[in-house]
Amino acid sequence: MAILADRHTRLIVQGITGREGLFHTRQMIAYGLEHNAPILVGGVTPGRGGEWVEGVPVFDTVREAREATGADASIIYVPARYATDALYEAVDAGISLIVCITEGIPIRDMMRVRQRLALSGARLIGPNCPGLLSPGEAKIGIMPGLAAIPGNVGIVSRSGTLTYEVMYAMTRNGIGQSTCVGIGGDPVCGLGFTDVLQMFEEDPLTDKVVLIGEIGGEEEELAASFVRDHMTKPVVAFVAGKTAPEGRRMGHAGALIEGGMGTHKSKVEALANANIRVADHPEQIPELLVSNF
Repeated sequence: MAILADRHTRLIVQGITGREGLFHTRQMIAYGLEHNAPILVGGVTPGRGGEWVEGVPVFDTVREAREATGADASIIYVPARYATDALYEAVDAGISLIVCITEGIPIRDMMRVRQRLALSGARLIGPNCPGLLSPGEAKIGIMPGLAAIPGNVGIVSRSGTLTYEVMYAMTRNGIGQSTCVGIGGDPVCGLGFTDVLQMFEEDPLTDKVVLIGEIGGEEEELAASFVRDHMTKPVVAFVAGKTAPEGRRMGHAGALIEGGMGTHKSKVEALANANIRVADHPEQIPELLVSNF
């Protein structure tokens, strides 16, 4: 069973006629056709309404697209300077699931978006994230579908490329995934580890969970507390950034260690104290998943 999105989701693409939007629209359509789950129903580019792209209609606004197609999810592929307005538009149009791939959105803008989200009840994945993949059901974002197979292990991650590596390692070992969620690594984002962990805990067809973290911030420590106090399902984790120097940003904007906070050591210790098995490297995760808990 998938969380957040499945073959019944109705998706639109904001920025469908742009270079990145068009490229990944084609990938999402191909994945849907391959698995008999064509969830993409339309796109949005202001001024291009009435056109058709890859067999789906283009609208001038998100509201028009939702009213015409019944869309309940949107993915945003627009430049950072327009992304905040795109997020507001999706929220105001009544879209319940929003995935924002765009990176470089200012923190101040995202703080305002978070306030708008809190009032609306909409869920946001991202920004600066790879989106989500429910193998065989729904591909919303840039995760490579060929790296995953359907199964009963959920993945939630702050890192894009590490998500793909872990997915592929699991698939090579015959371990399938229920849903893979890339929450992004920016300091201010939508759904966090604890939000997604709660969904996996409540999903009857997710039996185990993989958490992929990285240095900086306190998301992993919060996740550890949540697992210890609220989860009954086994969790395996990996934390990237063991050799990162203090005070230097590594990768994501949120991957910054300062004043001894957010270190690799502190995160691993918190996870281990919550009875979470922590892998030394990503390739070890399949081994930990099949071992007895």
